[in-house]
Amino acid sequence: MAVRKILVIGGSGFIGTRLVRLLGSTTDYRVMVPTRRYERAKHLLVSPVVSVVQADIHDDAVLSQLVAEADVVINLVGILHSRPARRGQLYGPDFERQHVILPRRIVAACVRHGVPRYLHMSALGADAHGPSMYQRSKAAGEREALAASGLEVAIFRPSVVFGEDDHFLNLFAGLQRRFPVIPLGSAEARFQPVYVGDVAQAFGKAITLPHIGGKVYELAGPNQYSLRELVQLAGWYCGHMRPIVALPTALGLLQAWMLEHLPGKLMSRDNVASMRVDNVMSGPIAPELGLVPTALEDVAQACLAPRDAQRQFDIFRSNARR
Repeated sequence: MAVRKILVIGGSGFIGTRLVRLLGSTTDYRVMVPTRRYERAKHLLVSPVVSVVQADIHDDAVLSQLVAEADVVINLVGILHSRPARRGQLYGPDFERQHVILPRRIVAACVRHGVPRYLHMSALGADAHGPSMYQRSKAAGEREALAASGLEVAIFRPSVVFGEDDHFLNLFAGLQRRFPVIPLGSAEARFQPVYVGDVAQAFGKAITLPHIGGKVYELAGPNQYSLRELVQLAGWYCGHMRPIVALPTALGLLQAWMLEHLPGKLMSRDNVASMRVDNVMSGPIAPELGLVPTALEDVAQACLAPRDAQRQFDIFRSNARR
């Protein structure tokens, strides 16, 4: 089989790190990861088939040069928060830049250089008429990707993703290590969390699948949980299970408003809006992906294991984009 050159945009993040390691475990690929800060991606240089390039993907000339060298382009870029939308806009400027304009520019570059395949990370719940800016911007990004002429595009919609060093289980565990009681808005919102390794495997499989053009793949784990149950599980596995006080809607929004003005922005009102819609699959995972979903309970203990001080510092630096 000919060696495929794969460009992974957003490859230094939580999901990208797992995917690049998977792709780097075989000599069938040459993997290139662009990053604005080389220091943030050095951890990927554990395989001779992986290269890290310091580059600004929001520069059209730079993006074009990167895409021109690829056989497959994977876009994993995503953010959870944005500044507010301007009057008459469906989503804020940060969501627009990362979730809508960037995919538009990537697929245009793919078409221009004859790249045959583009794999796009979206999100479960993406909906042009969804209650949150996040959901609406993700749906707009899907439209941009699928509108490309002559390009084979597959869309991936994972539920919330968990795994070692995630910002999900570890957030709930960290709060319970520090506080005696957890006030919780949207406590009954439902999720179907998916393991990061399963998401990476789905992308890896899709690189070689025939006829994926126009496919939309939902990705989720085997079990559904309320947000309350997920917080309880995080507390149980980290050894600091705390009482949870479910907040009524108004207080939940007030809590989110307060949190979105704190450094690190743990929660926002837009996140609360997303939780009005259950984040669960509409059917089984597509059989051609060959996935047997990993249960949260099978890996939660390892995900929440204590870390040494230097490793924890590195994670904090990464989360702060330093």
